[in-house]
Amino acid sequence: MSNALDLTNQLLIAMPSLGDPNFSQTVAYVCEHSERGALALVLNRPLTMRLGEVFQQLDIRIPEGPLAEEAVLRGGPMHTDRGFVVHRASGEWDSTLKVSDSIHVTTSRDILSAIAHGDGPSPAFVVLGYAGWEGGQLEDEIRANAWLTAPVDLRIVFELPFEERWAAAARLLGVDLARLASVSGNA
Repeated sequence: MSNALDLTNQLLIAMPSLGDPNFSQTVAYVCEHSERGALALVLNRPLTMRLGEVFQQLDIRIPEGPLAEEAVLRGGPMHTDRGFVVHRASGEWDSTLKVSDSIHVTTSRDILSAIAHGDGPSPAFVVLGYAGWEGGQLEDEIRANAWLTAPVDLRIVFELPFEERWAAAARLLGVDLARLASVSGNA
């Protein structure tokens, strides 16, 4: 059975009415979507943890400087000890999901070592944890108006400040989230 709605390489934009604190005012990047379920990474929830701490935990030496101070994102509530590097497509790494021709997600240590030594892909950022849905669950949430979907925009994924990403993703669809009511009903 093929999945009529393939959201791989799309953005999920939380509606203002989405009350789950894990996803309130978030935008997430869908890395995998099939009839078995979906996996996405939230793109606008920085943790207090910095990249230097990740390298330290993995015993990867990095030079002093701005790299150590880069934010690490909370990708979702599931397996928050699992790390993902979201990056522009480049290089060959041990474990990479080629989500699109432009964006890859790598989970192997070799990419972190390369980033630490200035040989990694750029731009790139680290995400801990992910959001996951069982088969049909995400589609049900979309039908219930919990999420909007939009084509991926590389500027939102890699360039915009975290706090601007949610509203910018909605603007891709011509939606001003500030004008939407936080509760919805059925007529």
